[in-house]
Amino acid sequence: MADAESTGTQGGTYELLRTIDWKQGLIIAMGIPILIVPSLCDLSLSLWAMSILIWVFSVLSGFLLNLPLGEMCATFGVAGIGGSIQHIYRDDEKYKNKKINTGRVIGSLGAWAYFATWVPVIPIFTIMTGVYINDYFNLGIDGMTATGFYLLLGALIYGFIILSGRKGLEGGAKVQLILAAITIIPILIICLVPLFNGTFHLETITNEMVPTGWEWNGDSILLILGCFTVAQWSAVGWESAATYGAEYKQPEKDVPKALTACGLLCLFMYFVIAFCMYGTLGQAGIEEAGASTLIPIAKTDFGDIGGLIAVILLIAGMVMIIQSAFLATARTIQIMAKDGNFPLVFSKTNKYGVPMYAMFFEAAIGFIIILAGITASQILAVSALGFAIALGMCCMAFIKSRRDPRFKDVERVYRVGKIWYAGAWFMMIFEFFFMIPGLLYYVNLYMGFEYVLVGIAATFAYVPCWMAIQWWNHKHHPEMSCGINFDVGETSAVDTDRSR
Repeated sequence: MADAESTGTQGGTYELLRTIDWKQGLIIAMGIPILIVPSLCDLSLSLWAMSILIWVFSVLSGFLLNLPLGEMCATFGVAGIGGSIQHIYRDDEKYKNKKINTGRVIGSLGAWAYFATWVPVIPIFTIMTGVYINDYFNLGIDGMTATGFYLLLGALIYGFIILSGRKGLEGGAKVQLILAAITIIPILIICLVPLFNGTFHLETITNEMVPTGWEWNGDSILLILGCFTVAQWSAVGWESAATYGAEYKQPEKDVPKALTACGLLCLFMYFVIAFCMYGTLGQAGIEEAGASTLIPIAKTDFGDIGGLIAVILLIAGMVMIIQSAFLATARTIQIMAKDGNFPLVFSKTNKYGVPMYAMFFEAAIGFIIILAGITASQILAVSALGFAIALGMCCMAFIKSRRDPRFKDVERVYRVGKIWYAGAWFMMIFEFFFMIPGLLYYVNLYMGFEYVLVGIAATFAYVPCWMAIQWWNHKHHPEMSCGINFDVGETSAVDTDRSR
């Protein structure tokens, strides 16, 4: 892999620059706890107070998933899940005489599944920003007018993020620090106040631990697994701190510090938000509040003005997570393009090492999703399938990185212990054979079978697109190694003619 410390030149470089430390990586990922907002209501309505445990265990599962990922990012200098899967499965020597480079197919599919998870974060929170504004101020916007409103918000938010992030992650970290200061702490205060003013009741949780008429059977287990997978989409998102593995100044130190700090922050925040929200509102209150769960809590804490503050804080938090998704996804696109698994133009960065073309592309995808007119919950449930696939394939890549002879002599600048290797095996099996079936059950139950098909198509439709990209690269960028060996068929045809 090319040296990630190379200094870029305007308009032509393909490299990311080592400019951040673990604190900046943590700050950039600090928007992750806000990911709980879109599915907080959905999981509470499905599992009642049991959802609190689902949130906690989903964050804990992230330690089994994300620390091995951190080893790969620090060791190989690759960007997050997408970059790790591509790097580990790319074995051109093994497949040089094969028509299809299976390793490249697997690696690029895993990277795409990750991309298909994070890019919807942008329209999800753009839509939710509009919903909170619309609902709180009773604007009465609906239908195509609402869609136009969301598009306008998207243009403002995306423009702000692109402008603030165009000079690299250091600039993005400064913006994130400001937003974190006005978002994370106040939201934490809003959730904790009910513990002291008498509006929180522990018996609400203990009396409503499971839904009325709950039975432990196959359907309930699948529902729990489905909710767990939806929760993972939010609660394991702190892996984004490893996405910048190729941009940390000292990856052997910065990667584990950033990941551990972000994981502990999420564990604390997700428990506090879910616990205090349920104990304050209860099932009836959550049903009445809908997605706007923090607004009635803030009003109870501080009166009407608190509701307004909550809206302002949530909007700031949503901009935070949109920025985190924007920056992380742009780097996934950049590394895919650099490896020949996406159009080459998206691998280019500006003079600050920022993949601007990739950022413009994901903004366009966000606008298209908004125009589709579906809800944030539906987008999230569909994209959760891609994340489960990406997590399982990331575990596969980590196991392969330890077992494949190609990597046995690679110096591990950061190495996790044996328990994490066993944990990767467990999570790989768990994701593929338990989580994904549970999610498909959940989506079919609450949204319909057509959304199951959309979720599957959103991931696997990439395969024919990948084949088209390989053909394009073969024709227009012959200097790049290709995932399809077009010369194999041509050589066979020549040999056949000669034998005649």
